[in-house]
Amino acid sequence: MSSINFNSLTENATRLGMRIQETLAERTRDFSLAGSGAGYYDTGEDKTKNIRAQLDSGSDREKLEAMKRLIAMISKGRNVSEYFAQVVKNVAASNLEVRKLVYIYLLRYAEAEPDLALLSINTFQRDLTDSSPLIRAMALRVLSGIPVPTIASLVALAIKKCAADPSPYVRKTAALSIPKCYSLDDSQLPSLIEILSALLRDRSPLSIGSVAIAFEAVCSTRLDLLHTHYRRLCRMLVDVDEWGQVNLLELLIRYARIMLPRPAVSHDSLGKETEEVDRDLELLLTSAEPLFQSRNPAVVMSVTRAFYYLGLPSQHHKIVHPLLRLLEVSPEIERVVLAYILSISRSAPQLFSLHYTRFIIRADDSTRLKEIKSRLLQYFVTAENHQALLREFVDYADDVDETLVAGAIQGIGHMARTIPESSAQCLNALMACIKSPHDAVVTHAVVELKSLVQSQMQGAPAHAGAPSAPLTIVERLAYRIDEIRHAQARACVVWLVGQYAADDSPGAVVEGVAPWAPDVLRKIAKSFREETALVKLQAVTLAAKLLVLSPAHNTLIQLAKYIFALARYDTNYDVRDRGRMLQQLLAGVVPSVGAADAEDTGGVVLRRAQVRVVLFEGKAGGAAPAPRTDARERLGTLGLVLDRDVLGARLLPDWLERGVLPGLRDSPDDAQPTPAPTAIGHIAPRAGVGASGHASPVVVLTPAGSGGPSPAGSVPNRGAWADLNKFYASESEEEGDEEEESGEEGEEEAEEEEEEEESDGGEDESEEEGSRDDEAHAEVGGSAGASRTPDAGSDGDEHSASMQAPVR
Repeated sequence: MSSINFNSLTENATRLGMRIQETLAERTRDFSLAGSGAGYYDTGEDKTKNIRAQLDSGSDREKLEAMKRLIAMISKGRNVSEYFAQVVKNVAASNLEVRKLVYIYLLRYAEAEPDLALLSINTFQRDLTDSSPLIRAMALRVLSGIPVPTIASLVALAIKKCAADPSPYVRKTAALSIPKCYSLDDSQLPSLIEILSALLRDRSPLSIGSVAIAFEAVCSTRLDLLHTHYRRLCRMLVDVDEWGQVNLLELLIRYARIMLPRPAVSHDSLGKETEEVDRDLELLLTSAEPLFQSRNPAVVMSVTRAFYYLGLPSQHHKIVHPLLRLLEVSPEIERVVLAYILSISRSAPQLFSLHYTRFIIRADDSTRLKEIKSRLLQYFVTAENHQALLREFVDYADDVDETLVAGAIQGIGHMARTIPESSAQCLNALMACIKSPHDAVVTHAVVELKSLVQSQMQGAPAHAGAPSAPLTIVERLAYRIDEIRHAQARACVVWLVGQYAADDSPGAVVEGVAPWAPDVLRKIAKSFREETALVKLQAVTLAAKLLVLSPAHNTLIQLAKYIFALARYDTNYDVRDRGRMLQQLLAGVVPSVGAADAEDTGGVVLRRAQVRVVLFEGKAGGAAPAPRTDARERLGTLGLVLDRDVLGARLLPDWLERGVLPGLRDSPDDAQPTPAPTAIGHIAPRAGVGASGHASPVVVLTPAGSGGPSPAGSVPNRGAWADLNKFYASESEEEGDEEEESGEEGEEEAEEEEEEEESDGGEDESEEEGSRDDEAHAEVGGSAGASRTPDAGSDGDEHSASMQAPVR
């Protein structure tokens, strides 16, 4: 018997040990996976081959592990739609964690497998009544994510049901489901607008941002639905979640531009400025201003858009420091913020000019950032900082980045045009750039010099007697024509030589022509075959200009004939056309250079003075090309960041002249609450007329320390008390004084009674006591009536005053 018991005990102990070992191994595995979660990302063949078996098993642990592994594979970009049939079976799993993961999977692959997803619609509808708000919300998300138009009516009913859910998270999900339902079937628009109208009355900050998204997607033109909710939405702006604030601000900006009158600045007879801002517009700006302190850069930039597009110029300074703060967040945010600042600085550079040091280019900046910063520094040039910025531009001109070199040289030219006292320094800096061994530096310097010389010589005669600084620059460029290899730079030099080659000073080598101009023509004629079409066009023009200035010089005539002959048979048709046109133009000036063929003769023959006007006069100024600007260009658009037009970009709506009636925005929420008492003597304002047509009675409690006039019979006014301790101290002193007075009155009454007893000794004892009681009662009532305030509505009746006074 003992051996049987021993064997059974041994067997039970062995089973217990094996079970403990299995449990420990399973717990250890769960602990390791739950600790890091990295094990689910192991997508080896041995790890994924059992997923189907785990999904079909009856253990919630196995299902949960399989779903976690599937979600991990989805996050790595793996296509796991092959498990859709097995996952759909677990849509009604009892385990809450499993159901959450199943919903996430169905959201990802419901579009790829709509037929299989339809099998679980009944489960989703049942989950809409689940006790957990998370399950209700996820069920609606999956139901609205099934791309089958036939269930659009069911989705609309589910959205309507969830729009009235007590949980704000479920209402938020309902708002986000409205665009999905509209994309399934646009015929549901009337019912969806009705749901949106109900959601706009939602007072939860959690859901109102999603309502704004749904409004923009479904009925963005129905801004009339926002009339009665506008002021409440402005007040809720601070409490909305961060990304909801971005969407809500975008909606309110559009509403303000369309429905509110434009703010303006008026001047009175004395010249004083008066800002006229609508009350509702001021409410929006006041409500949005605290969001400048938000930690989300998107919110800060949304508030920037609101103040820039809705506020007056006097309020634009508020956007400066918030935008400067965002420059230090990250390089990605910096690029977007710089695009904002660049767009704003085109019209208002004075806002950021004091902070130009924040835009100094760093060595680790990207090419795009360098380009934007160089353009910003051009806008920020003033008479106070031009010396520092000139040094910066000169230093940037030696950079290896050609984009930065071009921006720096353009900045020097811009400074010479905007700050006249710095033009000499800028010209010297550009002339120093011509000596650079880098072709890019020389090219951009020549182009900028050409623009500067042209702008400075504008309006002055081209054949001025004494050489000025611009003519000296042209001379130096003419002597360095061989060192300039870039086609555009060479064309600029040739144009400058021809345009300003006139020289009427006596003793010139070639009469009427500067001494350096014919040599340039000789060098260009020598290399005419190897030049680009751009240089050839300017060479033909140079030959014609020099002939007009000196038509009798034989050498010039021979050079011109040679160039015209080469141009006549050039491969480029623009060069051929230019040469024939100029030959025909010179037929009246130098007949030997004119058209040689008989077929080319005829037409109007111009005199020399007329040809000179055609070739030299009426040239456009050398102003730098203006950057791309658009008055309707929006801050916050992708095109602004990319600096190009983007398809589908929404333009900013124009202001209305007067806006809609402000009474349309009135709502019961605008009623001001009764202010709370702020002092002991506070008197509440009289309420308005009630529904019955009579004024509502106002009960006013007038304490002893009230500063207002006291009615008859009350304690005399002692002035308003500011300290409660002094007030109560005065009350206690009053009570002590009253007790002393009552004591003295009692002694006097006793003496009077003794005298009466002596005089009326024959009266009854009971009559004496009754008379004493009546007298005492009357005296106490009189003293008490003098120390109490009667009711505000009483007529001072003695009976009512005695009834209000307590008997001491």
